[in-house]
Amino acid sequence: MGRAFLIGITAGIFAADFAFADPPSVTAVLRNSETAVGETVELQIKVTGPGDATPPEEISIEGLEIHSTGQSRQFEIHNFSTRSSVTYNYTILPLRAGRFTIPPQTVHAGSSLLRTPELTLNVADSPGRPSNARPSRGTESQSVRASDLVFAELIVPKKTAYVGEVVPVQIRMGFDPRVRPRLIEPPEIIGQGFTAQKLQESGQNSETINGRPYDVVTYKTAIAAARAGKFEVGPVKAKAQVLVPRARNAPRPRSRSPFDLFDLNDPFSDPFFSNPFAQMGERREVEIKSEPVALEVKPLPPKAPPSFSGAIGNFAMSTDANPKNLQVGDPITVTTAISGRGNFDRVNAPLVEDERGWHKYPPSSKFKQDDEVGISGTKTFETVLSPNENKQAVPVLAFSYFDPVKEQYVTVRSEPIAISVQGGAAAANVAAAQPGSSPPATAAVRPAPPVTTKPQDILYQLTDRGRAMESFAPIYTRRFFWGAQLIPLLALLGFVVWKIRRAKISNREAQRMAALHHEAAELMHKLRRNDASPREYYAEASRVVRVKTALASASRGIDPNIVDAETAADTFKLNTDERDRLRRLFEQSDEWQYSGAHNGPARISPENRRDVLELIENLRT
Repeated sequence: MGRAFLIGITAGIFAADFAFADPPSVTAVLRNSETAVGETVELQIKVTGPGDATPPEEISIEGLEIHSTGQSRQFEIHNFSTRSSVTYNYTILPLRAGRFTIPPQTVHAGSSLLRTPELTLNVADSPGRPSNARPSRGTESQSVRASDLVFAELIVPKKTAYVGEVVPVQIRMGFDPRVRPRLIEPPEIIGQGFTAQKLQESGQNSETINGRPYDVVTYKTAIAAARAGKFEVGPVKAKAQVLVPRARNAPRPRSRSPFDLFDLNDPFSDPFFSNPFAQMGERREVEIKSEPVALEVKPLPPKAPPSFSGAIGNFAMSTDANPKNLQVGDPITVTTAISGRGNFDRVNAPLVEDERGWHKYPPSSKFKQDDEVGISGTKTFETVLSPNENKQAVPVLAFSYFDPVKEQYVTVRSEPIAISVQGGAAAANVAAAQPGSSPPATAAVRPAPPVTTKPQDILYQLTDRGRAMESFAPIYTRRFFWGAQLIPLLALLGFVVWKIRRAKISNREAQRMAALHHEAAELMHKLRRNDASPREYYAEASRVVRVKTALASASRGIDPNIVDAETAADTFKLNTDERDRLRRLFEQSDEWQYSGAHNGPARISPENRRDVLELIENLRT
C-alpha cells in the first residue's frame, strides 16, 4: 500500500512537471565547420522538450551527400524536474571544394513548428599524399578493396577477321551497388591498328557473380581493322569514384564474411558495407581495366570485281524505277535498296554495267540502321538516268561485296525493269558526209574561175580608190580619241574602289580580331568559375580552343566554327600527350552537347577543371 502511494506521488510529480514544462526548442551543430573533399562531417539536430518530434527526412544540398545515421534520446531528472531531448545524427560527405550553406531545416515537435539555425561548412581540396610515402597497412588494404569492387570485361565474338570487316564488340562494366559508384571517365578501348565506333550504352542489369551482387552496365560498339596482322584489342580502361571506408591507423578485429573463410582479405567483410555509416567513409578514385583480346586480321583476296567498293558482310539488293513511260531525254529515278549486315560506310551506289544510250547523274543516299552501332540496316540510293534513244529496259545495276563467311566475293545484279521510251534521236547533219563518199551523180560540177595573173614586167595603172582616206580634222574631234582617254580614267576609278574595299576589309578584319579577343577573355573568365555545369563548361572550353586557333591563324582567316581538334593541334604544334588531351576535351564537349546524357558526375572535379585550364592556357604559337 505504501509503495503504491509513493509510485502515485512520483507519477503525479512527473505529470505536473510535463504539464508545466518549457516549450520545445531545437538547435543544430556541426562537429567541425572545416573539412576536405572526401572527409565526412557529423551534423546533429537536437530537439529539447515534451512531445514527439519529426526531423527532416531528406536534406538536399548540391555538392554534399547527407544521410541520416540514426537518433538517440536522453532523459534528465534534477530535483524532481525532468527534461527530455532527442538528437538526430546525419553524416555529410563533401563531393567538391567550396563554401556550403546548410539552410534552416523544419522540425515538427508536437503542435509546434521549429526551424534550425543556418550553418556554414568550408570544404578544401583533398591534400595529395606524397608519391614516396609508404602507405600504412590500412591504406594498402583500402586500395585492394576499392579495386575489387569493380570490374571490366571486353567481349569480341570473333578471333579472326578481314581488313575493313566490322566486328561487333561488347563491354561489360560491373560495380558493387554498396559503394555508390560514379563514373569519371567513360570506358575506352585502347589499341592500334583498328578504328572503333562511338560507344552506345545498351542496358543495365543486376547480376550475381561468384556469390557477389553487381550492377552491370553493358556498352556496344564495333571495330574495323585497318591493316592485316595480329593485334590485341584492348584493354578497356575507365575511371570511377567509389565510396569506401576510410583507412584506420590500427586494424581492429572484425567479423568475417562468408567469402573470407580463408583469410583472403575479402572487401565485403568490412562492417562498413553492412552499415555504411558505422565509420567514416570517403570517395576513392579507381582505375577499371579489362584484359586484352587477341585478333588476327587477314588481307582481302586479290582480283576483286569492278563494282567492289570495300563492302564486307552479307547484303541483298532490290531495285525499282519510276516513271516507266517517258520520252527521250526525260529523267527516270532508279531506287536501289541494299540491306544486310556489314560495314555500310563502304557501301557505295551500284554500277551501271552498260551506260551506252544513257546519261547518268550522281546518286544520293540515305541510311537507316537497325541496331545501336549501325552494323545492320538498309542503305538506299537514288540514281537519275536519262535515255538518249529508244530503250525498252533499265540498264542492269551491279553491286559487289566480300562475304567473310564464304571467304569470297559476291556480285548481285538487278532484275530487268521494263520501260517505254518514246521519240527518237536527233537527225544527223546531212552535211557531215563520211570520208570517201562520192557526191551525187546529178550534181553539176562548176568550172573553176580563170585565174588572171598580172604582168610583172611593167607597172599597171591604178584605177580604183583605196578605202583608207586621210582627214585633216583635229584628233580630239574623233571618237576613238575620247574612247582611249576613258581607259586610264576607268583604271584610276578601279584603283580607288580597290583601295576603299581593302580598307573596309582590313577594318572588318580588325573588328573581327577584336571581337575574338573579347570573346576569348570572357570565356576564360567563365571557365574559372565554379558554378558551371559540365555541359556549359566543356562547351565553353572547346569554344575557347576554337577562338584561340582562329586568333593564331589570323593570316589565313580561319572561321572558329569549323575548327576541330586536329586543326587546333596542328596550329599550336602540340605533342602527342597534348593532342590526346585536346581530343578528349572535344569528345566530352560533343558528348554533352549532342547525346543528351552522360555517365560522368553532375559536377566537374577540381582536378579535371585544373587540367582543362592548364591545357587551354598553354595553347601558344
